[in-house]
Amino acid sequence: MTDSIMSKAATMEIPINSNGDTGTLPEDDSLEQAAKLQWSLDEKVGSTRGTRDLQQVMVSGPNLNETSIVSGGYGGTAEGIIPTSSIKGPAVRYNPEFNKRIPVTGLGSNMHHSSSSSSMSADDATRGVAVEKIESVKKWGMNTYKCTKQMISERFGRGSRTVDLELEAQIEVLRDTKRKYQNVLRLARALTNHFYNMVQTQHALGDTFADLSQKSPELRDEFGYNAETQKLLCKNGETLLGAINFFVSSINTLVNKTMEDTLMTIKMYENARLEFDAYRADLEELSMGPRDAVTMARIDAAQQQYQVHKEKYERLRSDVTIKLKFLEENKVKVMHKQLLLFHNAISAYFAGNQQQLEQTLKQFNIKLKPPGADKPSWLEEQ
Repeated sequence: MTDSIMSKAATMEIPINSNGDTGTLPEDDSLEQAAKLQWSLDEKVGSTRGTRDLQQVMVSGPNLNETSIVSGGYGGTAEGIIPTSSIKGPAVRYNPEFNKRIPVTGLGSNMHHSSSSSSMSADDATRGVAVEKIESVKKWGMNTYKCTKQMISERFGRGSRTVDLELEAQIEVLRDTKRKYQNVLRLARALTNHFYNMVQTQHALGDTFADLSQKSPELRDEFGYNAETQKLLCKNGETLLGAINFFVSSINTLVNKTMEDTLMTIKMYENARLEFDAYRADLEELSMGPRDAVTMARIDAAQQQYQVHKEKYERLRSDVTIKLKFLEENKVKVMHKQLLLFHNAISAYFAGNQQQLEQTLKQFNIKLKPPGADKPSWLEEQ
């Protein structure tokens, strides 16, 4: 049908007028309708074929990374060809069921890999911390067991202990000295409290005498003398209280700080001695057993632990010896000064020598606090 229509169109006569111009063609409705029908048929067939080709290309066609894009007009040079592998962007997959394009990108997989790797590293770090804690608890448990065993053996007379007779004697002397100095400190504080109460009583008594001297004209002179005497005693008593407080403060520093620091080092030394004896006994016990491969490995490990604790024990023993020496020198120096202060202040006070008492405080650089300095201010009381 199509061929007949096209042949008819080709054999049609075109009338030409006398001037050589084409004349007006008579309208041929059959030819126009045939052309329109042919055009509609071609459009339907082409669209159907194009849709099928597009589906086949998107489903099983070549990889987009292997294709290229041509830039420029027809017959251009090869410089206009751009490989699609260099174009960055999400890939597209065609779904023929829904006639849609579904983007496929590697970002999700990369994020999944990065998150999984970070989670694995965090798990490894947590696992490492847990293993370290378990190992530390295990070592602490073994060390506690060995030391407890050694302590019980020493207490029941079954185990041997390392003894430094000279150092042990010095430690015992220090502990006895601390007990005696604590007693001196306790008595000095009691004296301070009693003397403070006496000074406060003298101060109140002097104020009472002064008030009575104003209200009793017939005994004005007698009350006035006693008021002046109590005020003078109160002033000297406050000076003596300053000296005694300085004495108490120095003894407290010597006993509760200097001696206590040395005793803490001694306690560490005794713990190191106990650990050293525990690992020494463990090494001796292993050395007396069979000498197979497993036992030899345990002996080597015990030998290393024994050497470590031996070095620790010797180091702390040297520290204790040095601290005991310096403590003795410091104790003699401090007590010589404080005992001289206490003697001179007490003697001057009870002798009624006010100038000597004040000179004693100047000699030892003791500054008295003004009256009411210990009381909190009205702002601090709020």
